[in-house]
Amino acid sequence: MIVQALKNEDITIYCDGFQTRSFCYVDDLVDALVLAMNSSNFTGPVNLGNPIELTMIELAEKIINLTNSNSQLIYKQLPENDPQQRKPDISLAKKELNWIPVTSLDEGLLKTINYFQERIK
Repeated sequence: MIVQALKNEDITIYCDGFQTRSFCYVDDLVDALVLAMNSSNFTGPVNLGNPIELTMIELAEKIINLTNSNSQLIYKQLPENDPQQRKPDISLAKKELNWIPVTSLDEGLLKTINYFQERIK
């Protein structure tokens, strides 16, 4: 979506765009992985991610605003088996690793937008 917005291309939304996703900035995820690897009293599977959800339409509109894009939303058929909701339960990570994501969605998007702006010039 970011590259489409930076190029003022139509942004693809699948189905009605009301399916939700959550996004975790990679620095936060790496911090959690390091905590898990260095933990001497906790082993086992743990969900990592950001539990804050937004719809795909909300994400696309946020990206359009942050990039000052003229992109329009176009809708396509939802891929088979695509879930309507993705939201990690990070309660175990909070308890055992004392970890929560700290990078806001806007901050992470702006960093990602800057990254792609440098590469598509």
